[in-house]
Amino acid sequence: MIKQECYRTGPLETNMYLLYDTDTKDGVIIDPGVYDMRAAEYIEKNGIGIKYTINTHGHYDHIGGNKQFGYPVLIHEKDKDCLSNPIRSLSVVGGMNVRSVKPFKLLKDGDIIAAGSLSFKVIHTPGHTPGSISLEFGKILFTGDTLFCEGIGRTDLPFSNTRDIERSVGKLLRYNDDTVFYPGHGPSSTIGHERKNNPYLGF
Repeated sequence: MIKQECYRTGPLETNMYLLYDTDTKDGVIIDPGVYDMRAAEYIEKNGIGIKYTINTHGHYDHIGGNKQFGYPVLIHEKDKDCLSNPIRSLSVVGGMNVRSVKPFKLLKDGDIIAAGSLSFKVIHTPGHTPGSISLEFGKILFTGDTLFCEGIGRTDLPFSNTRDIERSVGKLLRYNDDTVFYPGHGPSSTIGHERKNNPYLGF
């Protein structure tokens, strides 16, 4: 059985996700904005073997915990510089100097992340950042800062692009209405709900 936990972390309340197989104990974490002791203690208590940290993009509020957690980091090739450059990660905006460990592997569209008994498909969804990705996991999606409940990712930031995010959201809208997605901030939603209620999808 797959179990999922969500921890809201840091001042921007980034959703950090922990997924693991209760039988094999294989797991991953997605977007550790900070090192969260609740998650660390849960991982230890349940004997979870974290295979990877997956970053949906390289902004500081999604990579800030990479180094302290210490798991191999996966990130899209177009956001790799965010891990070492605080200008690219925007951490300088918050008066910080967030630097991550070097990536274990660089991702591209269509890649399959095999993490023990878990498997994720990489969907390149640029716009919020050049290397933003979403993850298809079974019948659910993790959308990072591309698609939110009744919102989409900001494109008024350095290296963001409005036309790119429009195309990226279009990719996600190809999924069935009952597809549940989990974003980088805020509550989960479904593709069907967004078709009807998201005010930003009129492009």
